[in-house]
Amino acid sequence: MEKIWIKHYDDSVAPTIDPDRVPSLLEIFESAVTTYGDNTAFINMNHQISFDDLDVLSMQFAAYLQHLGLKQGDTVALMMPNLLQYPVALFGVLRAGLTVVNVNPMYTPRELEHQLKDANVQLIVIVENFASTLDEIIQKTPVQHVVLTRIADMLPFPKRTLVNFAVKHIKKMVPKHELADCVWFADALNMGEKRDYKRPDVSGEDIAFLQYTGGTTGVSKGAMLTHRNMVANLEQVSGILEAAVVPGKDMVVTALPLYHIFALTSNCLTFLKYGCPNLLITNPRDMRAFVKDLSKHAFSVITGVNTLFNGLLHTQGFADLNFSQFKFGLGGGMAVQRPVAEKWKEVTGKALIEGYGLTECSPVVCVNPVNSQNYNGSIGLPVPSTDVKICDENGNALEIGEAGELHVKGPQVMKGYLNREEATAEVIHDGWLATGDIAKMDKEGYLYIVDRKKDMIIVSGFNVFPNEIEEVAMMHDGVLEAAAIGIGHEVSGEVVKLFVVKRNKSLTEEDVLKHCKSLLTGYKVPKIIEFTSELPKSNVGKILRRELRS
Repeated sequence: MEKIWIKHYDDSVAPTIDPDRVPSLLEIFESAVTTYGDNTAFINMNHQISFDDLDVLSMQFAAYLQHLGLKQGDTVALMMPNLLQYPVALFGVLRAGLTVVNVNPMYTPRELEHQLKDANVQLIVIVENFASTLDEIIQKTPVQHVVLTRIADMLPFPKRTLVNFAVKHIKKMVPKHELADCVWFADALNMGEKRDYKRPDVSGEDIAFLQYTGGTTGVSKGAMLTHRNMVANLEQVSGILEAAVVPGKDMVVTALPLYHIFALTSNCLTFLKYGCPNLLITNPRDMRAFVKDLSKHAFSVITGVNTLFNGLLHTQGFADLNFSQFKFGLGGGMAVQRPVAEKWKEVTGKALIEGYGLTECSPVVCVNPVNSQNYNGSIGLPVPSTDVKICDENGNALEIGEAGELHVKGPQVMKGYLNREEATAEVIHDGWLATGDIAKMDKEGYLYIVDRKKDMIIVSGFNVFPNEIEEVAMMHDGVLEAAAIGIGHEVSGEVVKLFVVKRNKSLTEEDVLKHCKSLLTGYKVPKIIEFTSELPKSNVGKILRRELRS
């Protein structure tokens, strides 16, 4: 008999949700714009649009797409950072009955070509800053229509003109391109305004998003996330937030890119459902500008990854912000480290809670209670209607407290990978998704991610998990960031190598080793320390160990 442990977020919340209560994301959108029409929906670069504005503009874009002859189920790519154009285009695509293909603007031509071909993209909405990348490969793709936009196109005059001029001619951020027959985003909206919009009949089984991911193995694959998957995850997340979020009032800060599944669901869709304003941060890497933006708003919630929270804590002015309306920070995407979480609580007065998800699960699987007072090191409890089990290498369920691969089952689990039946079969068995993450569960039902299965280091037969080494290293006051990998060794098979970004210039290799030896057993202590000015990170700030290994 399988050992399946189910511990839900809160005993006062129904342990199950109805993923079919709402037919599609269209109904959620229509309910939000009807209920919260005058409320601010999105803010970016000190300009805001209301839910009424979003309703009108997205309908115009949907009508434009339908006018082009795109039929229900066709794919439209969105390639832009966090700008007001993104939600307008996003909901326009969904309202036209089409499938959204989110694209990382930092993709190389090779990566972009693969995704556009794999998803059979018919139209792409792209910020002109990245048009040169598309220009290199568009003839090799099925793309028939290109909608161009500039960074400031949704801002009022004269700011729109000034910012766009500065971006292109002063900062030189727009490489030359020769894309022909493009339509500007504003022109597309104007054309849509003159056309009739026909609401499509969208079902829960229709694909809402093709969300590309490396998955647990192999090349980038398109996870098919249906409307039912996404609606289910919104219902699951709602059960968690009901006690914390005030509809129409609380502001969420969105620094992670909306094209990433974490921000897409947890920020964009969830807070739209609640009629709450979304503060979009276009360039979170500019931490000083980020903090300046935060100083202008009474924000309630901020989501991010560990490196983003750590960066804010070490940015001048962050500790001086007004946190009187702040409720909690939500960390995901990578492990939240205890030193960062504890410093966050000290500075803001509120907990940095951790959740867990993956693209294949739309993405939320687990989260800690939002009223948590302190960091507990866990990823929390499974959200409603989510079953989990911990398995050994043969797929057999393990006992509570034992570490093994986390398997997940629930209505948020993807339909599969697009056109990759074998890859789908590798990770989904009888409805259970093998996550590729090593986890364990305590008697209270809280889950703890030990590390990624593929990142585990084996030293003389002992399993060593990089997360543990990195967290210990971060406890040293002189360490700003750390990343651990395994490298080959003729005697022990592998040894631990630790990359360190200094906070204090005086930090030495001896200091780090002495610190690690005091907190780690011998085989876990790094044998090689390498200081570096920065660590390679993904577009959302996740440390890329694979690049360190290469």
